[in-house]
Amino acid sequence: MSEETKNQEAVSQEEMDSIVSLKKGDTVKGTIVKIEDNQAYVSIGYKYDGVIPVRELSSVHLDNAASAVAVGQEVECKVVSIDDEKEKLILSKRAVDSENAWELLQKRFESGEQFEVTVAEVVKGGLVADVGVRAFIPASMVERHFVEDFSDYKGRTLRVKVKELDRENNRVILSQKDVLDAEFEANKQQIIAGIKEGQEIDGTVQRLTQFGAFVDIGGVDGLVHVSEIAWTHVDKPSDVLTEGQKVRVKVLKVDAEKGKISLSIKAAQPGPWDQAAKQFNIGDIVSGEVKRLVSFGAFVEIAPGVEGLVHISQISHKHIGTPHEVLKEGQTVQVKILDFNPAEKRVSLSIKETEEAPAAPEPRAERPAKAPKVELNNPNVSLSNEGLSITLGERFGDKLSKLK
Repeated sequence: MSEETKNQEAVSQEEMDSIVSLKKGDTVKGTIVKIEDNQAYVSIGYKYDGVIPVRELSSVHLDNAASAVAVGQEVECKVVSIDDEKEKLILSKRAVDSENAWELLQKRFESGEQFEVTVAEVVKGGLVADVGVRAFIPASMVERHFVEDFSDYKGRTLRVKVKELDRENNRVILSQKDVLDAEFEANKQQIIAGIKEGQEIDGTVQRLTQFGAFVDIGGVDGLVHVSEIAWTHVDKPSDVLTEGQKVRVKVLKVDAEKGKISLSIKAAQPGPWDQAAKQFNIGDIVSGEVKRLVSFGAFVEIAPGVEGLVHISQISHKHIGTPHEVLKEGQTVQVKILDFNPAEKRVSLSIKETEEAPAAPEPRAERPAKAPKVELNNPNVSLSNEGLSITLGERFGDKLSKLK
């Protein structure tokens, strides 16, 4: 055998020794050398390149192979099938990713670690992401607020935590809402620590309910109870407020432990009694509305939030038994301010002082007094003065004449 032939045989043996030996189920590493016909070609050091079909690139549906891998990228794959006669080697990146994913997901689930995922699909009821296995993010776990349309979420990067993990049933549930809630609570506690009772803050109405309005005061929401919206009576918050409206509020109470803040819109505005002090004076005659009738008088509102008492003795010039005899709730009346004390939120009013007093009745003519009757035991004496004088004259006239 010639030296040249020996050298050729040695090189050929060297090449053969360098070629990897493969069988179905083996895990191999390689480099993406080409992406064509919606599949990726991988050089793994074998006598021909392997192919990863698009379905074996990811655990989620892909429109094209290029969305999962790129030329020059190193990948780890599992041999799905091998046919040397046809030089056909089918590989699966998805199978290796899935095996590696479960162990990592278990660690993240136990530690509560948050990590980033890219939304691969928008499906009914939520979103799908590829984390080595197919992971589902329910619609209720995407944001802290309600989202009606998720169509623009495909391709977005979300920060998530593992919510549920069931390897046996190949079930992975992720939640971005848990991450956002945790951040919100941490931020909320920090903000609450800086809020003091009595402080006035600008806020934005976030949500309206039957019992009040939730106002954002810089990252946290506080409740304005319906009774604290205005100085006048409010039936429903939606009657006077709208979502997104800017309002000035006063902090009434802060409960850091429960994370609750009580706010007031009306307390941040001048009170009706403060305004009334500049508006009314003793002796003024003004219009008002009868708000309440009680046994001892009537409460009349002379300005929004300012009520005064008309004592029953000041309702009418004539005597009345109860205010209901001459007044009714909702009635508009003229009243005179008798006394006004804004500091004590007290005002005394009079209705009768606004009306002309009725004329006094004319006195009756005196009848002459009758002569008193005189009773005598003598039957010959008249009971009247006139009869008495005649009878005495007749009786003693002759005797008197003898004395002359």
